[in-house]
Amino acid sequence: MEVGVLPVELWQLIFSYLHLPDLGRCSLVCRAWSELVLSLDRTRWRQLCLGCLQHRHPNWPNQPGVEPPSWREAFKQHYLASKTWSKTTQDLDSSSCLSLFRRRKGWRRLCVGVGGEFGSLRAALAAASPYDRLVLLPGVHEEQSEVLLKVPVEVVGQGKLGDVALLASIDQHCPTARLSNVVFMPARFTSLLYKTTSGYVQFDNCNFESGQLQIHAPGTCQVKFCTFSQSSIHLRSVALCILEHCEFTGSENASVTVEGCPSSDHNWACKHLAVLAKSCTASMREPDPAGCPVAKWDGWRESLLRPVRTCEIVVGEERSSFLSAVSAQALVGPAQEDTEFGENLRAAKEEEEYPALDSNSSDSDLCSDKEEDAQAAYKVACQAHSLSHTLADVMDSKLQSNRLHDLQRDLKLKSLQQELQQDKEAQSLANSLQGCIIRQCLFRDGKGGIFIYSRGQAKVEGSIFRDLTYAVRCIQNSKVIMLRNDIHHCKASGIFLRLLAGGLIADNNIHSNCEAGVDIRKGANPLVLCNKIHSGLRSGIVVAGNGKGIIRSNQICGNKEAGIYILYNGNPAVSGNHIFQGLAAGIAVNENGRGQITGNIICENQWGGADIRHGGDPVLRNNLISCGYSDGVVVGERGKGLIEGNVIYGNKGCGVWMMSSSLPHLINNQISHNSIYGVAVFCHKDNAGDYAPGQGGSESFQEEREGAGGENDADSEEEYLAARRPISVALVELNSINHNGAAGLHIKSSEVLNIIANVIHANGDGGVAVLQSSQLTLIANNSISCNSRGGVLVEAGCQVELRGNGIYENSSHGIISKGEGVIAENDIIGNHRCGLQLLQAADMKVTKNRIQSFRDYGIALFDEAKGLVQENLIFQGRSKKSILRPILNAEDCIIQNNMLLTFKKRFDMECMLINPPARPHLEGGAPVSCTAAAGQRVSSITTRVDGGCHNHGSIFCTIL
Repeated sequence: MEVGVLPVELWQLIFSYLHLPDLGRCSLVCRAWSELVLSLDRTRWRQLCLGCLQHRHPNWPNQPGVEPPSWREAFKQHYLASKTWSKTTQDLDSSSCLSLFRRRKGWRRLCVGVGGEFGSLRAALAAASPYDRLVLLPGVHEEQSEVLLKVPVEVVGQGKLGDVALLASIDQHCPTARLSNVVFMPARFTSLLYKTTSGYVQFDNCNFESGQLQIHAPGTCQVKFCTFSQSSIHLRSVALCILEHCEFTGSENASVTVEGCPSSDHNWACKHLAVLAKSCTASMREPDPAGCPVAKWDGWRESLLRPVRTCEIVVGEERSSFLSAVSAQALVGPAQEDTEFGENLRAAKEEEEYPALDSNSSDSDLCSDKEEDAQAAYKVACQAHSLSHTLADVMDSKLQSNRLHDLQRDLKLKSLQQELQQDKEAQSLANSLQGCIIRQCLFRDGKGGIFIYSRGQAKVEGSIFRDLTYAVRCIQNSKVIMLRNDIHHCKASGIFLRLLAGGLIADNNIHSNCEAGVDIRKGANPLVLCNKIHSGLRSGIVVAGNGKGIIRSNQICGNKEAGIYILYNGNPAVSGNHIFQGLAAGIAVNENGRGQITGNIICENQWGGADIRHGGDPVLRNNLISCGYSDGVVVGERGKGLIEGNVIYGNKGCGVWMMSSSLPHLINNQISHNSIYGVAVFCHKDNAGDYAPGQGGSESFQEEREGAGGENDADSEEEYLAARRPISVALVELNSINHNGAAGLHIKSSEVLNIIANVIHANGDGGVAVLQSSQLTLIANNSISCNSRGGVLVEAGCQVELRGNGIYENSSHGIISKGEGVIAENDIIGNHRCGLQLLQAADMKVTKNRIQSFRDYGIALFDEAKGLVQENLIFQGRSKKSILRPILNAEDCIIQNNMLLTFKKRFDMECMLINPPARPHLEGGAPVSCTAAAGQRVSSITTRVDGGCHNHGSIFCTIL
């Protein structure tokens, strides 16, 4: 019988008629025959697997139409699992392989039912010996009282599933038992179907209807290919049990309840269950691209890695781009467009109305060769100030593009495998085998899926939860590990964690739930990694009531409310997530919420990328906040927080919108290419933007509201205070604000505001516009240059102190002031109109400034302007214009001890800003550039975004 004598196809046909024992024997004949037996995987092995009445399709109930990788392996796993019940402690010394096929002495087959040896199950059990098989014949078997199972037996229904129905309540008192192919229904006197408190029970291919299973430690169980219809299973302190390929439908409460810490008292079966749990790794489902709503966003992450920003917006099935790919032109020469962003300010009043101190030469619109030389000289000098490194980065389009690409690459989502390699705690949780292990199950059309409480522990893999009130509820120091599950269309939140619960929620697809996808409250502290959380009717993730957690590497998109909502002292660590295309804010921090929000991509959201208000006080650091339909960051009423090292660009509203009643610390951010203002400060209320109570979930936030004033965790409080620099004034510091559609800073403030050491460059309107400032606004040590209108505008009634700024080469006047305050020690050089213009009832103290204008007056005073102008150094341009003063109120305007200089040779021009050096000056030398890679992963974007001025505050309000 050489294999080569006959064609392989004929051998395969012959082998396809063999039964299982014969196939086993043939595989031992030789290597060629063994390979022939293995080649029958799609034929004979498939027939054997599907033909066994005690087994269902290997991928039932979630994917019964998908074939397993190997039918032979699936059949092997079925067979090994069905024999677990017979491996009692007496078998441990013998070969594990031989014990599967060895039958015990005296093993019998007892038939129960009409035409059988016994009329009832109770009678058969009374006559049974250990390890006998009791075959229930087709029909209904009913017991009038509780049945005690005192000897280990196997109870098997004959025929197809559904032919045998058993109405009984069974209490197991033996070490092991197996029940298969039976429909369990409750007896008339109780809803309890089966109970064990010490032994091991195995259910294969059974139906449970309108009843309950109870497994108490040290008892344990294995349940495979079973259906629970309006039924549930309650596990109390079970050390280890396995539920695989089961379907739970129509539950009135939780389908699976896990109570109590896993017992250290293990029975004989735990060792075998642990081996099965490790070897039978469930084949995890891959989401169907056609059926998974999140699939349409998969290409979004790749688009972010392109060197040129072309953020694609997905609306239904159509793709559009509000930031055109033509923006590549801006990468070629942004400097050529710096003066083309807006219209010029109104022309200055006719100078004939005012006598000039120096008016013996006429103005000229054309620059002579000598004047061009002078302009080149001061450019060299003024670019050597303390913020020149940052300014050079802003103007270097190639460098900006490279840094953006590096930033996007650094913020690329990590896979679960990468996360587990780097996080030993997550790896330990993912590999843990304690409590209840639930794999490849389907929970649908009921109230609850899994309820874990009182230090219980469960691990859920590859299961589907749909059309439930909630999928998983974990409370009271319990722990849940959820890997690669699909959770959708729940009436409340998908996953609840409360009361110091924890665990690992990783690589799940959570979508289309009526409330939050993941709801973390009351001290719960889970790891939430690498999930897709999308299309929710409320928020993606809610953290409230002192909830914590690590939320990392998730894809959160398309939710109707905030992607992540933090409130009532919630304090999670949120990092490395992609939060995009939400219908509200990307991240909302409200009602004294906190959080460490670092290294996220927050993109294309309808409202603010980050929204902070009502005592919210997060750390928002090193995030990419871009392409939003509203503002990049919103700091509303009483909002706080450290906003540091972020790239905020390409938003259709403002880069940062904040209320003057807020106290944010805005430091070291790159704010560029936003359609309206770079940073806008308003004093009116924005209640329309407040979130409605209960946004995060169906439960009211009343409990969190009442407990918001309670004590926080001492360790976290110390870390929080150590990481923050306390401030009592809103602070805008060390930011690069450039290429925005309107003014770089737009201020309507009723509180004190400090604007210090920022680079404000090439914005589409003025550099800084102070339109309302009832208290002092300090503008100090900033570089304000190349803006399309003036450098600084101060309206009437405003109190401003301008000190130590470098105001260079703006397209209109350097400073226009109608208000009150101090202008001291500034360099106002090379602006296209007047260096400083005081209008209306301005009352300013102008001292120790260096002012130069080639085409117009260095200082011009109009209307009823008054104040003190002294000790200024004024460099005269070709027009020889220096100071223009008013006639009417000369006694109220003191002009004295100013020095007028005219260039005689190039050396004088080059020394113009040397002693002292060009401003701004910063104590301790140059600051860390906001584009520096060390510790601050921020970047500059050189693409231009056109946009008009916004006259009514935040676009956030306008949308509402």
